[in-house]
Amino acid sequence: MKDNKPCVMEQLAEAAAAAETRHEAAQVFSAISHTPGLTESGIAADVLAELLPDEGVVELPRVQRVAGGVGYRFVKRAFDICACSAALVVFAIPMVAITVRIKRESPGPVIYAQRRVGLNGKVFNLYKFRSMYQDAEVAGARWAQDGDPRVTPFGKFLRNKRLDEIPQFWNVFKGDMSLIGPRPERPAFHEVFCERIHGWEQRVLVKPGITGLAQVEGGYDLLPKEKSRIDVYYIEHRSLRMDWSIIWKTVRTMISGEGAR
Repeated sequence: MKDNKPCVMEQLAEAAAAAETRHEAAQVFSAISHTPGLTESGIAADVLAELLPDEGVVELPRVQRVAGGVGYRFVKRAFDICACSAALVVFAIPMVAITVRIKRESPGPVIYAQRRVGLNGKVFNLYKFRSMYQDAEVAGARWAQDGDPRVTPFGKFLRNKRLDEIPQFWNVFKGDMSLIGPRPERPAFHEVFCERIHGWEQRVLVKPGITGLAQVEGGYDLLPKEKSRIDVYYIEHRSLRMDWSIIWKTVRTMISGEGAR
């Protein structure tokens, strides 16, 4: 089985890509959930070509200072704990409804853990409501795309309203994340970006966030090199006023669904 695994993965990926309708692609990904041993496997080559179109190395501005003194960090952490505790209570009933709908729509876990790189490079488990068919990354790690066939019908709604991110309130409560900060990246992407985007590692100088300046200013359309420049700006200029502005813009995005994938 081990020797045949790459061949099986390629065949499944080709079948999904060749599907003429979303329903056909969904059937392929649903079948994958019953195929043992197929999980995320590195990064798909075509994804890297799209995310890193530059042939050479991109140089980011060097962080001159990490803004936010002791007072800022204290208030930010206190707000994170209070806000996320309240959110987990408020969303308790909606989370039960989401759980039931996810289980009814497709097989697999309701909440999944994905390894992400956090403060000072520490890897932690980030939690999300599952919005894709189980084991959807058989051909390698991919970034979300418009009309992504890996996403379940209900998962599309969750992503549109950012409701798939609700379990991350627990990450914030635990201290792995903050409400506001650069979005944490998966280790596979982080390692490659560090090689091709010099200064990418500066993003872990502060805690990652559920939302951030790059997300509300650029959304999914920005390339990693563009998002990371915005992250550098945030690190050098973060303040309670800026954080509140990001929260407000995130709420507007949740209501409108603009930029979701």
